[in-house]
Amino acid sequence: MLDEFNLVVATYRQRENDCISELWYFAREIGDTRFDASKTGLPSLVVARTSLDPEFFASKAYEKVLDNPWYFRYILKLTPIHVTVEASLEAITQAALELASKKLGPNETYKVETHIRLSDLTRDEVITAIAGKIQNRVNLDYPDKVILVEVIGDRAGIAVIPPKMVVSVEKTRREARQRQKQQENVEETGDLDLEGF
Repeated sequence: MLDEFNLVVATYRQRENDCISELWYFAREIGDTRFDASKTGLPSLVVARTSLDPEFFASKAYEKVLDNPWYFRYILKLTPIHVTVEASLEAITQAALELASKKLGPNETYKVETHIRLSDLTRDEVITAIAGKIQNRVNLDYPDKVILVEVIGDRAGIAVIPPKMVVSVEKTRREARQRQKQQENVEETGDLDLEGF
């Protein structure tokens, strides 16, 4: 597994290698010639390092799915990560608070979301350690930003991002279908209006 990663990617079981190939292909398409990805040893989970801004990478993936809903066959979810640290409570808390001080506006709400794998850390201790030191209001349903902690063994990836930056391919496909229906309705309505003249 990569020690330093800035993308966490979910895929289907037994399809990790296909997911990595798909990531490589997409990375090249958007101009990342120094892309790297590896299996984590966990089923359905891949980590990657892009030389581009990870949020830019995620937003391009989102746009690609909106434009071509079946472009990705193996990537299910793509999460940008800002920093990777040792998976200790102290290192995670410090990194999360530093990021929050830069990326969380004074009036923005937030929630802490954790995914802990192959570690003795608990979700509650990580959330309490971070949330206990942030003054902003918590909003569990519709936060402006998510403080995301992805623990995989002895490494932890941390990000402070708007919720929509976590790209779910299935959700985005549904959004693409809705947009297409709206477009068709607009075109039908436009045709009807023209017939009235």
